[in-house]
Amino acid sequence: MPITTLTPNQGKVGDTININGTSLGTTVSVNFGGAVVAPASVSNTLVTFVVPTTAPCSGQVSVSVNLSNGTRSNAVPFFVIVAPTTTGLGQTCLPAGGGSLTVFGTGFAAGGTVHVGALTPVAFAAGGNNTQVTVTAPAHTPTGCFDTQQVTVTTAGGSGTAGTTQVDYYNAPSLAAATLAPATGPAGTETTISGATCLIGITDVTFTDSAATAFTGLPFTPIDATSIVTTVPAAAAAGAGTFTVTTCGGTSGPATFTVT
Repeated sequence: MPITTLTPNQGKVGDTININGTSLGTTVSVNFGGAVVAPASVSNTLVTFVVPTTAPCSGQVSVSVNLSNGTRSNAVPFFVIVAPTTTGLGQTCLPAGGGSLTVFGTGFAAGGTVHVGALTPVAFAAGGNNTQVTVTAPAHTPTGCFDTQQVTVTTAGGSGTAGTTQVDYYNAPSLAAATLAPATGPAGTETTISGATCLIGITDVTFTDSAATAFTGLPFTPIDATSIVTTVPAAAAAGAGTFTVTTCGGTSGPATFTVT
């Protein structure tokens, strides 16, 4: 049996494969599944060839060689690793500290790495779900309130196409320098919060009254990244209460409104 091993015994289209064995010096072609491939080099103990573009997307194929005397060698298995694709994300945004990120696509069972922009790649193990992988995305602090990072997946089969999946990183909003106009009034008062930072992609506005009752999901109207208009809940107790604002980046500190 001329062929003993393939090195490597798995790979993708374009990879160079070594056929190791004996009595290979008269090899004229390589059988790769249903394709016949010209060898790149031939010696008595080593034949090399390139995985052809006609290779199946994934799965096991048989590899053998044809000798000049018309005989075919024994066949050995080779596993074609599919190039990964990315079709979507489980999250559209992340806080600056990073967090759980689920990538949907194909070709993930071989294991590999998730790349978020130019940040440190995150490895994931082989043998998991072929169509989705969940990793902990690295921390990243945007220069402004948010920025967008490209997400791709690389495996032994290659890299996914860029441009299909992106995630936004958000800095947390801040009300530290904010002013309220008015800052006092009866329950139900409409007020404008100004001078804040990063009021972008707001997911919740909460008012906690003097009795420690938290009213979540308050209606609000965004003006810009520094200002919103919202309303003190009609059921808020009299006394000093606080507004907080939540975005994908986190929850702000409080801004005080006194209910009269």
